[in-house]
Formats: sequence, structure tokens, C-alpha cells
Amino acid sequence: MTATPSIWQPHYTLTSVIARGLMEIEAARAVVATTTLPPAVEAALQQRARLRSTHYSTRIEGNRLTLAQAEQVVASRKAAFHGRERDVSEVRNYWHALLRVEEWAAKKEPVTEELLRRLHALVEKGARARPSVYRDGQNVIRDSASNAIVYLPPLANDVPRLMAGLVAWLKGAEKAQVPVPIVAGLAHYQFVTIHPYYDGNGRTARLLATFILCRADYGLNGFFSLEEHHARDLEAYYHSLAIHPHHNYYEGRAQADVTPWLEYFVTSVATVFQTVKTETMQCVRKGTVVEPDAVRKLDRRARRILALFSQQDRITTSEVAGVLGLSDRMARLLMQTWVKAGWLVVMQASNRARAYGLAESYRHIIGNVSAK
Repeated sequence: MTATPSIWQPHYTLTSVIARGLMEIEAARAVVATTTLPPAVEAALQQRARLRSTHYSTRIEGNRLTLAQAEQVVASRKAAFHGRERDVSEVRNYWHALLRVEEWAAKKEPVTEELLRRLHALVEKGARARPSVYRDGQNVIRDSASNAIVYLPPLANDVPRLMAGLVAWLKGAEKAQVPVPIVAGLAHYQFVTIHPYYDGNGRTARLLATFILCRADYGLNGFFSLEEHHARDLEAYYHSLAIHPHHNYYEGRAQADVTPWLEYFVTSVATVFQTVKTETMQCVRKGTVVEPDAVRKLDRRARRILALFSQQDRITTSEVAGVLGLSDRMARLLMQTWVKAGWLVVMQASNRARAYGLAESYRHIIGNVSAK
């Protein structure tokens, strides 16, 4: 028989700082949720947020690509920078992992160890990788300048038990209706504390936090980038994670009070959400139009593709695959579905160079929703 996991029991206090942050988050969330933007405007905000999340999360871990270079990598599968092959791979992997996180969140997939293994595999190895196995040895986080030990994670033998305990706590927190930003912050903290892999823990933890927020309808339509906020003040980010003076997991970290980290995380989410609210209202003040009923009926992926037509008359399977992070085969099947739904039409029937355009009934919509 499989032993019941020992459920993680985080120690924290709901301070006035956390309470105020939670109220600010809810206020911003309500405004964004009730504000309708045209698909091209929405897609532009989403694309910018995804790009910044990808660039800044990989940059935190030492990626050397600039924001402009990261944008090139995301836009083209052929983009390459000599001597930066690993950096290019990290950016491309993170981008596709972020798209997958959005899909999982939309489907309300539960947080399981299998999902976390799949997420880490996407981050480290790419879309075709098998779910990652936990590390089988000790790893050490050292200061790059002094080589001093910054953090000594738990032993490899303890990782499976600790990860099972984290997942069990997440399940219980959802049932107990613990505020979602607190759950996301604690999941981020505990994942990097366990450090279940030799590499990619920070990137996976940040994606996990985003997944938890989006899954519980705190995604703000994909307009936010917590990663950018962390990267712009790395000292505050790392200092908040190091909540106990001793570097050894077994010498205080395991039972440490995580309130300081939660204050940092919830305040960060509140700050980022307030920024998104401000940007959304600015779009409204610029005179963007009300979204047509025909667009409201489209799902998130369809809306993202619809927005492409604000800049071009036709699209290809490869373009759709690149935007949605799918294989060409999956993109082709999806577009066939959209043709049957009536909003896409085949403009060029050749299998090698097949192109698609908008149905006549949707063309006038795009004329009214281009990003400004």
C-alpha cells in the first residue's frame, strides 16, 4: 500500500499588509473582468505580457538575450544567435510552457505531481519531452561571486514525500477556499524550497504561480507579467525567498515563518494587477469599440488568431502553430474546425501552401477592432 503523504503545513500570519494587498487585487480584478476590449487590442496586451514574462523569467536565471532578441525567437522558429543557443532554447521552451499553462488553466486541470513534472519538462527540454523525474542527488545553490553556499535543499530521498505533501496541501487549500493569491505565493515558495530538480526550479515555480492564478480566474485575461516585477528588483525577490538565516533546509527553513515572503508576493501581485487595470482603462479612454457578439462566441485561441487579421489578409498553418505553441498537425486540425464553424475560409487549397482568410461576415469586425 502507498503511504498517505504528510501534508505540508505552512506557517504564516495574515497581516494587514497581506489583507490590504488582497483587497487591491480583488478591486483590480473586478475592473478588468467587466471591461471588454476588441480582440486585436486584447491580443496585443496578451502578447506583450507573454513576451515579458518569458524574457524576464529566463533573465532571472541568467539568460543573456535582450527583450528584442527574445521577441525574434518567439516570432520565428528560425531565429538564432551565435553562441546563445542555450539562451534561445530557454526562451522558446518558456514561451511554449506558458502557452500550455494557459490551456491547462482554461480546462481547470488540477495540480498534480504529474502536471508539475510535465511543466518542468516543458521548461527544461521542450514540448516533446517526457515528464521530468525528480533529482536523484543533492544540489547546492551557491553565490556566483563568492561560491559560498546560499541554500542547501532537502535530500533527494525526501523530495518525493515533500512534493506529495505540497500537492496534498494545494488540494486542501482549494477546498478550504484559501485566497488564491496566497495559494499561488505559497506554492511558488515551497516548490523552490524543495528544489525537486537540478535546474529549472525557479522558472517552473513562477509558471506554477501563474497557473494557479489563471486557473482560479485571476489571470486578468493574460495581461500581466509577475516575472517582470520580480526581475526588476531581484534583490527584493531573493531576499523575500530567503526567510531564514540558515542556508540548510533542515536547520530552520523547513519550519520557517513564510509571512515575509507572502507579504512580498501578495504586494507584488497587487502592484502588477493595479498596473493592468490602469492600462485597460487607458485602452477604453482611447475610444476602443464594444466587442461584437460574433467575437464573444469565440474561445481564447480563436480570438488570438482572429487578431492576426488586423495586420494581414491571410494566415497559414505554420503561423497559427507558432502563435498557439502547437504542432503543424494540431494547428491544421484546429483550423479545419474553425472553417466548419464558419469564421475561417480556405483561400489557397494547396496542401503545402494552404492559406486561410476571414469569412465575409467577420471582415467588417476586424476593420473596427485594430489595435491603436
